[in-house]
Amino acid sequence: MPERPPEAILDALRRMNLSGATGGERLTGGVSSDIWRIELPSGPICVKRALEKLRVAADWHAPVERNAFEARWMRHAAGFAPRLLGQDPASGTLAMEFLSPENHPLWKNQLRDGNADPGFAALVARALVTIHAKTAADPAVAAEFPTDAIFYDIRLEPYLVATARAHPDRAHRLLALVDATRTNKKALVHGDISPKNILRGPSGPVFLDAECAWWGDPAFDLAFCLNHLLLKCLWTPRARDGFLACFDALADEYRRGVTWETPDALERRAAELLPGLFLARIDGKSPVEYITDEGLKDRVRRVARALLADPPERLADVRDSWREETDA
Repeated sequence: MPERPPEAILDALRRMNLSGATGGERLTGGVSSDIWRIELPSGPICVKRALEKLRVAADWHAPVERNAFEARWMRHAAGFAPRLLGQDPASGTLAMEFLSPENHPLWKNQLRDGNADPGFAALVARALVTIHAKTAADPAVAAEFPTDAIFYDIRLEPYLVATARAHPDRAHRLLALVDATRTNKKALVHGDISPKNILRGPSGPVFLDAECAWWGDPAFDLAFCLNHLLLKCLWTPRARDGFLACFDALADEYRRGVTWETPDALERRAAELLPGLFLARIDGKSPVEYITDEGLKDRVRRVARALLADPPERLADVRDSWREETDA
C-alpha cells in the first residue's frame, strides 16, 4: 500500500516545484538519509533527505548541508549519476529521477550472488577516473566544495581515526593516512564509491549517494571501492578469484586514465590507504554487516595490520597479501 511521505518531504517538494504527490514508498538501505520513491502525476521520482544522526550503533552525527554538496556532485558527474530534479537547502532534501531496479540492478547484490564481472569493474573505473580527470582539469570546482570538515566527520574520523583508537599500536600509521589524505587535494571526490552505491545500468555504471563529496584526494575513491572487492571474498568465498579479477580490472583501468599526476604517485597513496580502510570496515564506526564471525574478522585484521606496519607501494601487493591469507 502507498504511504504518505513525511510533511517535511512534501513541503520540500513544493519548494522544488514538484508538487502533486499521490503517495510514496520508503526505500531501505540508507543509514544516513530518509529515501523515498514518490509518485507524482508525471511518474515516480526518488527523494532523499539527509539525517543529522546516522542510523548506526556508534554515536555518529553529520551536518545535513551535505545534501547540497551531493546535488552539486551530481551536476558535475552528469552521465554517471541520476538526473537531478531539484534540491531544497532548507530541509537538506534532493529529488532525482527514479531508476528502476529491473534495469538498474545494484552491483552489491550481484557480487553477493557471486556474479563477478571484471568487464563491469573496468567500466566503474573508467567512469570514476573520467570524473576525477574532468574536475582535476578545472580547479575552480574546488571553490564549490568547502567540505573538509564534513569529509572528516563522515569519512576520516569514523573510519581511520576510530580505528586508530581500536588499534593503538597502529595509530601512528592510521593517523598519518588521515594527514596524507587531507593534504593531497587534486580532484572532486565522491567519498562512498561502494558496490551498494553503484547501479549496473544498461549504458554503464550509475553512482549514487555522494553525501561525502569533497575536493580532495581521488586515491580515496579508488581505495574505497577496491576495499569492498576484497571484503566480498569473505561474503561469497566461492567467487573469490572472480572478485580478485575485478580488483585487478578496476585498478588497471583506473590507472590508465590518470592524467593529472603520475599514475605511480596516485597508486602508491591508494595502496597505502587501502589497509587502513580494510581494517576500518571491521573495527571502525561503520563495520560491514556481512562479516560477523570473529575468525573472519581476524583474517582481515591480520592482513591489514601487517600492511600498515610495512606499507605497500602497489595495489597488487595488497591483493597478493589477501590472496595468500584466503588461500590458507
